Amino acid sequence: MDLRAKLAGMEVPRRAYPSDVTDDEWGFLLPYLLLVREDAGQRQYPLRELFNALRYVVRTGCTWRYLPHDLPPWATCYQQWARWRDARVFEALTDDLRQVLRLNEARPADASAVIFDSRTLQSTPESGHRAGYDGAKRRKGSKVHVAVDTLGHLLAAVVTPANAQDRAQVGALAEEVQVASGQSVTLAYADQGYTGEVPAQAAEQHGIDLQVVKLGHTKRGFVLLPRRWVVERSLSWSARYKRLARDYERLAVSLQQLHYLAFVGLMLAKATSLNLLSGA
Repeated sequence: MDLRAKLAGMEVPRRAYPSDVTDDEWGFLLPYLLLVREDAGQRQYPLRELFNALRYVVRTGCTWRYLPHDLPPWATCYQQWARWRDARVFEALTDDLRQVLRLNEARPADASAVIFDSRTLQSTPESGHRAGYDGAKRRKGSKVHVAVDTLGHLLAAVVTPANAQDRAQVGALAEEVQVASGQSVTLAYADQGYTGEVPAQAAEQHGIDLQVVKLGHTKRGFVLLPRRWVVERSLSWSARYKRLARDYERLAVSLQQLHYLAFVGLMLAKATSLNLLSGA
């Protein structure tokens, strides 16, 4: 008898993927993801399975239509992802997880210092219509400008074409940082791409003193720059999420929110390892 016929009408639990959320993680996530009641009549698939599908996509880099058959249909998963994206739920999750981890380190809940940086992602046919050419990286694509606290946790992300100058995004980053931190940030570190009076004035308008960390003229080879290495480490952490290896998104907001989702995953893993989510 065919295996499908044997299993017809039977509830067979699927084997968990490494990207699936744990029970403790789900207990923390659920209040943020409930845009409507979990038992709402229009809900055909468990919300946890829809989120697991989203995590599978961002972690493995697969396209939506290639989702495994033991997860909900790709169209349903994508529609739910779009609702979460437009509601900015992953920004709220990032903010609260960052505060939990900072308090565990005996730091103030809101950061007073941040580090700015950017990364350029190669474009794809889906994102090519909004791509620009980064002459320094010799790459056509999108640039993701980020701000992290001194522990490496994300505060803000801004997406532009790759030909946008880093220094030109200081104002937008500073504004997002102050919204996320409740106006607590007073100092920002950045590399030499942020040199000049214009970016310094843009940061100052939001109450932030921009300090450029420069490489000494006598230095050669790899040098670990003070503060700057923190944001480099954060960007390397996000590279574990294969959906962020290139810009596969039609919308810039999708790329932005997937970065928040990736950092939610990183911070959840850290909080779980520190036993901060039990009983959440």
